[in-house]
Amino acid sequence: MSMAEGEQAVSAAGSAAVEEPPNTGAPAASSRTATGAEPADRHRLTALQGLAALSLDAMASIAYGPEAIVLVLAAAGARGLGFTLPVTLAIAGLLAVLVASYRQVIAAFPNGGGSYAVAKSHLGRRTSLVAAASLVLDYVLNVAVSITAGVAALTSAFPALYGERVWLCLAVLVLVTAINLRGVVDSAKAFLVPTMLFVGAILALIVVGLFRDAPVSTASAAGHASALSDNATTVGTLLLLKAFASGCSALTGVEAVANAVPSFRTPAVRRAQHTEVALGALLGVMLIGLSVLIGRFHLQPVHGVTVLAQLADASFGHNAAFYLLQFATMVLLALAANTSFGGLPVLMSLLARDNYLPHLFALKADRQVHRHGVLALAAASAALLVFSGGNTNALVPLFAIGVFVGFTICQTGMVRHWYRQRPAHWQAKAALNGLGALLAGIAAVVVTGTKLTDGAWLVVVALPLLVLAFEGVHRTYGRIGERLELGRIPQPPHRARSLVIVPVSGLSRLTSQALTAARSLGDEVLAVTVTHNDPEDRQAAETLRRDWELWDPGVDLIEVPSTTRSLGRPLAAYIRNLPHHHDAQVTVLIPEVEPAHLWQRLLQNQRGAVVAHAVRRDTDAVICRLERCPQGPRPEPVRPAGRRPSSGRLRGFPRG
Repeated sequence: MSMAEGEQAVSAAGSAAVEEPPNTGAPAASSRTATGAEPADRHRLTALQGLAALSLDAMASIAYGPEAIVLVLAAAGARGLGFTLPVTLAIAGLLAVLVASYRQVIAAFPNGGGSYAVAKSHLGRRTSLVAAASLVLDYVLNVAVSITAGVAALTSAFPALYGERVWLCLAVLVLVTAINLRGVVDSAKAFLVPTMLFVGAILALIVVGLFRDAPVSTASAAGHASALSDNATTVGTLLLLKAFASGCSALTGVEAVANAVPSFRTPAVRRAQHTEVALGALLGVMLIGLSVLIGRFHLQPVHGVTVLAQLADASFGHNAAFYLLQFATMVLLALAANTSFGGLPVLMSLLARDNYLPHLFALKADRQVHRHGVLALAAASAALLVFSGGNTNALVPLFAIGVFVGFTICQTGMVRHWYRQRPAHWQAKAALNGLGALLAGIAAVVVTGTKLTDGAWLVVVALPLLVLAFEGVHRTYGRIGERLELGRIPQPPHRARSLVIVPVSGLSRLTSQALTAARSLGDEVLAVTVTHNDPEDRQAAETLRRDWELWDPGVDLIEVPSTTRSLGRPLAAYIRNLPHHHDAQVTVLIPEVEPAHLWQRLLQNQRGAVVAHAVRRDTDAVICRLERCPQGPRPEPVRPAGRRPSSGRLRGFPRG
């Protein structure tokens, strides 16, 4: 067992120290600011800010949820489109049950975590991993769907950009990723304006459209082929179920508030519940209102133009208001992807602390950002964008499965929660969550069954694969913990004889600095050079030996012959064969030049990395890398006390 593995096994515990404690809503005894708010609350959300920061995913589904319903019903011709409102009302009823259920989740689990936390407490480890896997898929698909829908809004207003939609999607993804890598703690305030603009524009569209007897304009759909089926079919149960399944994509994001309760100001539970109710009310009104307008204007879907763009054209006309709504939709959809960037890295950090993901996902950067989680999400989303060709409708069938699996698990876990806790009126609360579990479970089955041949089988396959991956990581950390004897009191430390080996290939100031550091670290120091049978190399070895004898640094130079051009393996073999190897702590000190600029690392020969890899893999030696700047001596500037000078540093790399 190496020291590096030990560092990995406990890295999550170290990262937990920098996390803020959960805000459960209980008043703290800390001092208040001049405004009366808790000092820590300045970095948390109000209910209105929470609506902007955590509800964008659900709000943005307005842009593609009704369209998904219409595209399915279009297979039955104009008769099928007449069922748009009934299907939407069924979805709105499910939304109401889910909002009421998640209000209870917020109260019962004020530390956040959503379906993963509920399942972990009441349904067991395996079920919690299924919930986590469904959330991971949901968050990744949310980024891809949101960005493609936002770009679709842009290309609906500017059709000439339609052929470049993949590159536009990737450009938006890069922008959102860059913002999140710099930190988005204060960005919720910036989200208020586009959120209010979008909601206001949609509500204005509905109100104005209700006073119209006919569409004001159809310019956006002119010249585009209709998506209405010429061979109309009967409106059967299967078609309605398929439309319901497609429209359920509008319910994604309802759980986001429950996942982030600690992000709200005190009292966190009450603020989060208010945000959840406001989200459900706005989403329900907008879904039903847009469906009424679709029937009122007898709208037909066309290729290349979104349903929302046609509704804006019909209500406002092809004027500045139309372009304003398209712009607001595009901005909100791009920001909706930000919901995943705020949620998935946090979920990955929780999984990493439970040893289900690599511990690096639990680490935070200087700006309190889970950088590795952000980058992993960006990479997975980019792959989906390229795979789908920037087409929203190709991704929507994949979207809702993971969401409703998570809904079902969460509501089922809440039923067991109320049965175990049995507070006042627990039967009514359990009944509500039970109804939510039943409806969400039916929706999950319907969505999976109707979308299976449209690509949803990918999600069905991905869910168990993710669970297996989580368990594989967990088993690996378990084996590491056993080898490190974590949880047991270790033997007291003792001092061992220290042997420091310095690989050298020539004489320089760097060689002298390395030997100086080595003699300061170890009881015994050896300089080792690897020689080859090549005539040119033999001459270089003889020159080094002669110069070493003239220099006489007080350190023996050991020549290790090698029949190949390898550097690392001969050195590792020499260390293994040392007669006193097992009686001493062997350290390999690798001297390297630290470039003045990052790009200059390309000029290095990477010998140090090769040697470190071989020694780390094949021996128990500790790796230390001594880096020095190539500049000559110069006066040291005045630095604050305790700051490390930039002229050189000693970095320890234990064997991993």
